[in-house]
Amino acid sequence: MSYTLIIVVLTVLISLAAFNNEETYHKLILWPRKMDQPAEYYRLLTSGFIHADYMHLAFNMLALFLFGRIVEIQFAFSGIPVMLFPVLYLSGIVAASLPSFARHRNDPYYRSLGASGGVAAVLFSFVYFAPWEIIRVWFVPIPGIIAAVAYLAYSAYMSRQKRDNVNHDAHFWGAVFGFVFTLLFAPDHGAGFLDQLMHPYFHL
Repeated sequence: MSYTLIIVVLTVLISLAAFNNEETYHKLILWPRKMDQPAEYYRLLTSGFIHADYMHLAFNMLALFLFGRIVEIQFAFSGIPVMLFPVLYLSGIVAASLPSFARHRNDPYYRSLGASGGVAAVLFSFVYFAPWEIIRVWFVPIPGIIAAVAYLAYSAYMSRQKRDNVNHDAHFWGAVFGFVFTLLFAPDHGAGFLDQLMHPYFHL
């Protein structure tokens, strides 16, 4: 069984438990104002295993399932121990949560949840390996590197606007973390990444 599938199953089970148990939900959610002691820092990670609703859960887990399996294969092909895949994902959740934790430390009303930070880390790891591979954004085929740049720009813009309840900071920093993490563990592919950027290809 792949690490991706294990993570998906665990996340679905924990999210379903939180849907049906308010105490579990509040215990796992990222709640910066309550995190005034190290014993509460576990929320930086556990918030990535619960979701706002079934659609939120389904969207994140579908993206993780589709791209996670490919990234695991790319890790093995590039000589990266595949056991580092869950490290990428879990540390991506934490890295994506830290800016929100710092930014909303004194906001008693702020909460955040969802696996988006970890999923973004996996997605940008995929882009590192195959920048011109076509991905589908709302069924529209777009080269991964173009979608990635647009994703970062949109996340940064929406974070400044503060128009909705989406944690755009988590999306942005999870994505950046995933790319840097993969670069650090597969530095030899860096030249390949640049070479691919200079030689676009498209397979619709």
